[in-house]
Amino acid sequence: MAIAAYTNNAPARPGAAMGFSPSSLAAPAVEQKPAGFPKDLVARRLFELEQLEVSWDEQTGALWTFMRPCGRPSYNLALLDDFHAGQRGVVAAFAERPERLRYLVLGSRTPGVFNLGGDLDYFLAKIRERNRLALVAYGESCVRVLHRNLNTLDMPMITIGLAQGDAFGGGFETLLSFNVIVAESTAKFGFPESLFGLFPGMGAYSLLGRRIGTAFAEEMMLSGRTYTADEMKDAGLVHIIAEPGQGIEAVRDYMERNRRRHAGARGVYRAGREVSPVTLGELDRIVAIWADSCLVLTDRDLKVMQRLIGAQDRLQATMQAAE
Repeated sequence: MAIAAYTNNAPARPGAAMGFSPSSLAAPAVEQKPAGFPKDLVARRLFELEQLEVSWDEQTGALWTFMRPCGRPSYNLALLDDFHAGQRGVVAAFAERPERLRYLVLGSRTPGVFNLGGDLDYFLAKIRERNRLALVAYGESCVRVLHRNLNTLDMPMITIGLAQGDAFGGGFETLLSFNVIVAESTAKFGFPESLFGLFPGMGAYSLLGRRIGTAFAEEMMLSGRTYTADEMKDAGLVHIIAEPGQGIEAVRDYMERNRRRHAGARGVYRAGREVSPVTLGELDRIVAIWADSCLVLTDRDLKVMQRLIGAQDRLQATMQAAE
């Protein structure tokens, strides 16, 4: 399938996270933007982000985005900044003709991993500093990205989360903000925060509670269990299961099958937001509860968090050695 696109397929650049302000698709690079694509600077920067790879498929009206975080596959501060900039860029790029954007897809370039969640190194540092403001700011940044996505950036599109690998903690919360979740059968899901005395505070309760009820939501958040893609489909959280390596093709098949039903499907998801709205105020209040919970963690809890950081580092090293 030809991709008529402005794309940023260059490898991710290594480096430390940028300053914080709360504010497998083979897409070939081309010399020019698609006909009629805006020249707006904000829109152009959508294709120049450091930790997000973006490509535009004119034929299906799909904007494909893949995370490629520097360091471990979690939400470092610079990746969050890229998400904010990316969302602004999407709105600017399609401001004149929003109907051109029919689908927004998010996946990951990290083999076997969608996203492992929050930046545990950052959490650990701020907890030890007793810096509640920084923890709240991080959480509020996350839920703003999530809330905009949950509301499809106020644009007439359908959002698709593509899990070709594991989604834990904040990575799972991110997926829950999409209209449609496509998962490869080998992907795993869960909330490991309970292992070190915390809970997922950036959207999990709000989204899970509305979709599957509070009892099952609390069980998922408190048990620390890892769930399979099949289990999540049975629960109604994953919509489509693909064979390993076939996730992208499954997304394309979904777009083709629903080509004539796009307006109706979009209307259903919009109606769902009217029936069970999630407000930014609700998400912010839960972030505050999460930050307060961070500050009462014990030394033992922090040691468990440190061990989990070590496990993530070893996973990253293994993946890099395999490349």
